[in-house]
Amino acid sequence: MSIYGFEYRSIEGNPVKMAEYAGKVVLIVNTASACGFTHQYQGLEELYRTYKERGLVVLGFPCNQFNEQEPGTETEIAEFCSVRYGVTFPLSQKVDVRDETAIPLYKYLTAQKGFAGLDERPELEKFIALLKNKYGSGYTDAQIKWNFTKFLIDREGNVAARYESPVEPKEIARDIEKLL
Repeated sequence: MSIYGFEYRSIEGNPVKMAEYAGKVVLIVNTASACGFTHQYQGLEELYRTYKERGLVVLGFPCNQFNEQEPGTETEIAEFCSVRYGVTFPLSQKVDVRDETAIPLYKYLTAQKGFAGLDERPELEKFIALLKNKYGSGYTDAQIKWNFTKFLIDREGNVAARYESPVEPKEIARDIEKLL
């Protein structure tokens, strides 16, 4: 199985089959407009513009499951992304990405690449403490922990890598180039 068996609804409400991205490298990201990592929209857009002609697609999946940091409507989300960050890559309607309400695509992604932890960098100390407090023993499970978790998909539709929230988009460029 690959991502090509799934579908989602675009932010405009249209059904989109993941099979439309067959043969492309895809970066799937759960996003939020009011998160400490929201600035990553800019880096995601830079990746998209740099590599789209070579076959990269970035897909944003707005999600309000993490401290309600994506409270807006689809129209508000689309406007925010366009005006604030110049986002031109496709966005989905607001979705759930964890627990029993997660959309099937995200259940598949997390089953393929689980949470491998976070670098124990000093600047992440408070963030890691927040996650450990929030999830307790579930901190190490495969579920999405926060906004801006990223999944890199190869041209065959397989999950090649997972990057947690603090990983900046530019840090993924080398891995994208290897798959293009």
